[in-house]
Formats: sequence, C-alpha cells, structure tokens
Amino acid sequence: MSGMLPPGFAELERFAPTWCLATEEERFSQRMGSSMQDLIDFYDAFFPRLEEAIDYCDKFPIDDLPADVEHLVQLIHSLAMVAMAVEIFGQVKTVDAADAVLTRVNEPRP
Repeated sequence: MSGMLPPGFAELERFAPTWCLATEEERFSQRMGSSMQDLIDFYDAFFPRLEEAIDYCDKFPIDDLPADVEHLVQLIHSLAMVAMAVEIFGQVKTVDAADAVLTRVNEPRP
C-alpha cells in the first residue's frame, strides 16, 4: 500500500491524514483544534525537512502535481500555519486577536 506522500518523505506519513488539508481555513481550524504538543511534534518532525520538501515539489509543474506531491505541498502549507503558533505565539491561539477566525471565499490553487 502506498502512502499519501512521496516515498522520500515516508517518515512524515503519520502527519498526512491530519495535516494534508486543501484549504487555509481547514489548516487554521486544525491548528485551533490541536494541542500545543501536537503542533510541536509536527513542527519538530517536518521543519528540518522543509527545504528539501520545497525543492522536491519545485520539480513538478504547479498546475499538474501528482497526488503525493500535492499532499506534500499541503503539508508545507500546514507547517507554515503551525510555525506561527510554535515560533511566534507559543500557543495554539493567535495572541491578542480575541476569537480570531479565518474564512476565505476563494482559495488559491493548490
């Protein structure tokens, strides 16, 4: 059985079902519904591989990504969402933003 991610990123498969999300709104909702420890675990596992993941994705045309590469792009986008909580806020919620929500009416692709 093949995984959601390219073979070279198999150690990140455990995060794929949770963090391979198609929209920014979904990623924000997942961050808000996760524990800080879950965010740190994802960040610590994926951040050291971020540059390698970006380089891998850059080998494919953005408008015609294989499914496993699109999932890796989604994981990169999720890492950006999680990094704000880990690196800047030190907590799941946005600091000084009351009950912040994220609602998009249109999403860039992918």
